[in-house]
Amino acid sequence: MDQPKESWETVLEEKAPDMIHLLDFPYNGEPPRDRLVETGITRNEDHFVRNHGGIPRINVDDWHLDVDGMVNKPQRLTMKDLQNEDFFPRQSNIVSLQCSGTRRIKQIRQYPGHGNELINTPFTVGEGAIGTARWTGVSLKRVINYCGGVKDGAKHIELMGVDTYFKDGQVYSYVVSVPWRKVKIHEVLLAWEMNGKPLPKTHGYPLRAVVFGYIGVRSIKWHARINALAEPSTAPVQRRSTSITHLKLMPVSSAIMSKVKKDVIVHDGKIKMRGWAYSGGGHYPQRVEVSGDGGNIWYETPYEELSKKYYHARRLWQIDLPVDAEGWLELVVSCHRVKVFSVNKSRPTTAKRLKFWKDKGVNFLPLTKPLTIYLQDDDKYQAEIEWRGPRDPEEE
Repeated sequence: MDQPKESWETVLEEKAPDMIHLLDFPYNGEPPRDRLVETGITRNEDHFVRNHGGIPRINVDDWHLDVDGMVNKPQRLTMKDLQNEDFFPRQSNIVSLQCSGTRRIKQIRQYPGHGNELINTPFTVGEGAIGTARWTGVSLKRVINYCGGVKDGAKHIELMGVDTYFKDGQVYSYVVSVPWRKVKIHEVLLAWEMNGKPLPKTHGYPLRAVVFGYIGVRSIKWHARINALAEPSTAPVQRRSTSITHLKLMPVSSAIMSKVKKDVIVHDGKIKMRGWAYSGGGHYPQRVEVSGDGGNIWYETPYEELSKKYYHARRLWQIDLPVDAEGWLELVVSCHRVKVFSVNKSRPTTAKRLKFWKDKGVNFLPLTKPLTIYLQDDDKYQAEIEWRGPRDPEEE
């Protein structure tokens, strides 16, 4: 079996043609920036992918889910069992998943460090490693209850996928755990549908976990086993990863998707900004504030320009930001900064110069390109000098 080849074929089959491919194998990708903020619910083909290994090809008729460990009645369940609503009522939730490495590229450019060179660390992850979907399946708590509940002392539920990954010269199964208290409140879903369609292979077909509000790495794909434990999992991906060991709930985060770094923006006194904001643990963003001068003056985005709120999902925002200044500016949302170049055509002098370039058929971009024409002819230069007076002051 050529897993890299098969994984890539699956990506081409399921993901958008213009997906930004960050790493071919293990596959990691995110959608174009503008499309990520077009709709509150992310299309399946646009949803980001963060893998540590290959994409398994699983026949659902041969697949099963083992539930054991500190449960009172260990069981082996098929998909037909899980979809039997006499035992497992359906649950459907709109939930955002976010990679804890979102915007890692900016961190590494400024603070490079150990681990950035590893093949399973896609160091080019940008602002697109977040997506929102309606997930449908069954609450993990109901599955545990069907197995007689947990035994005294069980405080964590270990989740294992069939995918494997390579680290430190060894091959490991992908295993993490979540606290039982998270499971008890029906915030861990075993999902077989994504936005009303069968779960794509790139997102864990036939079954994946969706852990509400936690870093994306806890929501394992290609689910195969549930194991009730007294302590958190000691599997390498959890025990040796600081992001998993010390971070569960996603903190407040936000991103500017438009504009982007080094954009030259010609505007009439307002710059349109678009982006997303998110907070884990059911603490959805109430409002979003942005700044056009590096954080000195802040503007609240209009409430009507915020997308619909859900307890466990990001919100999209946009604003026509008032900007008078020209030159290099720093656009800011609470967790993200972007430096852009402002050209304010509402200023008469700027409007006049832009018209001059247009009449001459000259594109003034990029800014570093030397101009091929003079901005003043000899007559205008001489008239300006006479109006301003001599270059040097006169002696009294």
